[in-house]
Amino acid sequence: MRKAMLALTVFGLLAAGSMTACTDDSGGTGNSGNSGGGTGNGAKGGASGAKIGVIMPDETTSQRWTTDDPRYLAEAFKAADVKVDIQNAKGDKARFAAIADQMINEGVKVLIIVSLDSPSGKAVLAKARAAKVKTIDYDRLTLNGGADFYVSFDNVGVGVQQANGLVDCLKAERAVNPVVAELNGSPTDNNATLFKQGYDSVLQPKYDQALYTKGPDQSVPEWDNGQGGKMFEQMWQHQNQIRGVLAANDGLAGAVIDVLKTKKMNGKVPVTGQDATVEGLQRILSGDQCMTVYKAIKPEAEAAAKLAVNLYKNQPINEKSIGQTISKIKDPESGAYIQFVSLTSEAINKNNVQRVIADGFVTKKALCVKQYAQLCADHDIK
Repeated sequence: MRKAMLALTVFGLLAAGSMTACTDDSGGTGNSGNSGGGTGNGAKGGASGAKIGVIMPDETTSQRWTTDDPRYLAEAFKAADVKVDIQNAKGDKARFAAIADQMINEGVKVLIIVSLDSPSGKAVLAKARAAKVKTIDYDRLTLNGGADFYVSFDNVGVGVQQANGLVDCLKAERAVNPVVAELNGSPTDNNATLFKQGYDSVLQPKYDQALYTKGPDQSVPEWDNGQGGKMFEQMWQHQNQIRGVLAANDGLAGAVIDVLKTKKMNGKVPVTGQDATVEGLQRILSGDQCMTVYKAIKPEAEAAAKLAVNLYKNQPINEKSIGQTISKIKDPESGAYIQFVSLTSEAINKNNVQRVIADGFVTKKALCVKQYAQLCADHDIK
């Protein structure tokens, strides 16, 4: 699809660590420029004249931070004729802070961040607030950070969808009192807390009623897939009767399934995921992964971009102008209420993988390669 070519363009720009959209609010257009990737703990260069700054968290925990979100955000700001500087902290908190300092010093009016953790995110938000820069927490809420807005999905609802998907898969396996392991996301990511709140609201009653047996339950530091695989290997060594795994995202699901393959148990133990990655969808088609959760990133990015543009231009902010529901969410740490632009997600299993393809989030060409070509045909992927 045409979107795939745009993704390749964005990816090339991101190889240097950052990107700048090719328009500004004066109405003129130009060529997309590299804003300088920086080295070590800091960032050098910059996108002089950018009105909006965006900091992505890392390049390893999910493909979305390197390809999907930057692409959709860049497209949205280009359509609005507002210049944006998008950079990636590469998992480095010092780099995250340095990029923010650079953007604030260069005069951005709105800063959008995906925090690596709440303490480092809070420090950046405080600096922005002191400089009278409007702030948006994107996808992850920075606890006690005091951002002006928060744009994300109903993350408790995501967890509920994951648990319901696992329940359905265990029913299909005719599992009787299965041992269920939980491999949670990072303990420093509030989203991981919300996902777990959601799936435990479904699973805990089943544990209490002795319909399921609660197995190992651990959180993976920084969503590190390699660490997650090691943790699940240890879980299996201690309890090799695990018959269901609530893995918090597709990366962790892949790590779990790699371990299960060594035990010849892949496809026999249902494993959940999240993010509708190419690899996750392929594992669903092959039967190794039970389900994933599709969070349509384009509407999320577009909502954040519209919000940022309206903040920059001092235009009205309401559900009509943003195109999404606006409510308030309570910061569990500070007790303060933050204006929340909320989006909904969708559970994906082998019966509706086509939904992700039809939306253009993943292309058939990327999904249906090699051994997956026949599986795509079998599941009527178009």
